[in-house]
Amino acid sequence: MIAKSMGFFVLAGLFEIGGGYLIWLWLREGKPIVYGVLGAVVLVLYGVVPTLQPAHFGRVYAAYGGVFVILSLLWGWKIDGITPDKFDLIGAFICLIGVSVIMYWPRG
Repeated sequence: MIAKSMGFFVLAGLFEIGGGYLIWLWLREGKPIVYGVLGAVVLVLYGVVPTLQPAHFGRVYAAYGGVFVILSLLWGWKIDGITPDKFDLIGAFICLIGVSVIMYWPRG
């Protein structure tokens, strides 16, 4: 269950960051409008994927925030070539702990 849930988080993150990046390329880098349209479609998919999570909206989106931070750092590193520093990594680790507590800590 945790692996499936994390997979949904990663997929949602890739859709959100990827869609936003396509719109960024269109508006900031002068790419053709098709980048913006495709970005909008991908962002709609981002809105759908979290509904597949087993928890309620508030919990899913709170935990997803931590996953988003980690994926954004990875995107910046692999796509934009900005290597995370030790403070980025420490912050990402703290976010991962938060995600684990919010989503997966046993509740009575």
